[in-house]
Amino acid sequence: MPGVIGRGEAGRRGDDVRSDLYVAVEIRDGGGIDLRLESRVAAYYGDSLRRQAEETLRALGVAHARVEIADQGALPFVVEARIEAAARRAGHAPRGDARPPAAAPARDPSPRDRLRRSRLYLPGGEPKFFVNAGLHEPDGIILDLEDSVHPAEKDAARLVVRNALRAVDFGAAERMVRINQLPLGLEDLDAIVPERPELILIPKVETPEQVLDVERRIAEILSRTGKDRPLWIMPILESAEGIERAREIARVSGRVVALTIGLEDYTADLGVPKTREGAETLYARQRLVNAAKAAGVQAIDSVYGDVGDLDGLRIWAERSRGMGFEGMGCVHPRQIRVIHEAFAPSRAEIERALRIDAAFRDAEARGLGVVSLGSKMIDPPVVERARRLVERARRMGLVPDAGEQVR
Repeated sequence: MPGVIGRGEAGRRGDDVRSDLYVAVEIRDGGGIDLRLESRVAAYYGDSLRRQAEETLRALGVAHARVEIADQGALPFVVEARIEAAARRAGHAPRGDARPPAAAPARDPSPRDRLRRSRLYLPGGEPKFFVNAGLHEPDGIILDLEDSVHPAEKDAARLVVRNALRAVDFGAAERMVRINQLPLGLEDLDAIVPERPELILIPKVETPEQVLDVERRIAEILSRTGKDRPLWIMPILESAEGIERAREIARVSGRVVALTIGLEDYTADLGVPKTREGAETLYARQRLVNAAKAAGVQAIDSVYGDVGDLDGLRIWAERSRGMGFEGMGCVHPRQIRVIHEAFAPSRAEIERALRIDAAFRDAEARGLGVVSLGSKMIDPPVVERARRLVERARRMGLVPDAGEQVR
C-alpha cells in the first residue's frame, strides 16, 4: 500500500457554503490519483469538475495522491486555487501552478487621476462575492488579503485572489488589491503583480521606506516577468505616526496616486472610541487631505462601517467631500450609490462653475484684465476651482463634452 507523505486541506464545506469547495489532498509515494468527488451539481458538471481537478493536479506535478473534493458550486478559478493550496499545505512543492487561462478582458492601464469615489472591499477568501461585484458599478474593487482574511488562511486567499485577477471580469472598476502588512505583503506581491492589478493598497504605513519596499518589489517583478506597465500605490495611514508623516509618504514615489486613512486602527492607536460624528479623527483627516493636495495626489476617506445607516453615510460623505476628499471606501454594495451622489457636485454648483468659466473665456477673448460675473469680481483661483469642478463633473457624466448643457 502506498505510503503517505503529507496531507493538506483548503476551502470550506457545509450547507451554508456557496461558490466554494473543500479539498483534501493526501500526497503518496505511489498508486496514482485516487479522486473522490461530491458535488451538489454533479449531475450537470460532475464530469467536467473531475476533469478539471485531474488537469490541475497534473499542472502542479502531483502524480500520486488521494484527493477528496466536496463542491458547493465553485467556479473553475476557485477549484484550481483550492487544489493548489491543499497540495502546498500537504508539503508538495509544485512543479508549476494552477493559474487559470486568462479570461478577463484586456484593458488599458488605469489613469493616474481616474475617478476613485468608491472602492468596494471584497474579502479575499470569499470568492462568492467576486463574480457580481462589477455589476454594482463601484469605481474600484479591492480584493482584500489583510483584515478580512484569517491569519491561517492567508496563503489560500492569495491564490484565490491571484486566480480571480485572471478569470473574473470586474467591469469598469479599477482592480485593486490590499496586501498584508509588510513584510508578508511582499509575498502577496509575488503572486498578484504578474496578473496585472491596477493599484496596490499598503496597510498600516508609517514610514516612506515601507512604500519604497513595495515599489522596489513591484519593479523587480515587472522586470522579471516582462509585463511592465503603470501599477499605482495607495498607502493607508492607520496610526498617529503615519498621519504625522503623511506628506513624506505621499511624495516618496511616483507610483503613489492617493492617500487614504483607516479610522478603526487610527482611533485604536489614539485609545479613543470611534464615534458617528468623527470629531476624534478630524485632525488626522484634515492633515491627510492637506498632505495629499500638497503632493498632487488624491485624498480618499475611510469606510463608513454601519451599512444599515445610509442617512449617516450620506452626511459623512458630504462632509468628507467638503473637506477635500475625493472618495471613500465601501463595505457593502448598497453604499456605492449614496457615495457617488454625495461626491457629485450639485446642479447649482455645476451651472455656476460653467458661468465662471464662460466669463473668464469671454474676458480673455476681449483682452480684459479683469473678470466679473454679475457684480462680483472673479480671481484666478476661483476660475481654476470652477474649471476643476466642471472637469470632474464631466468625468462623472454630469456635463457633456461640449460643456454647454448640464444634465
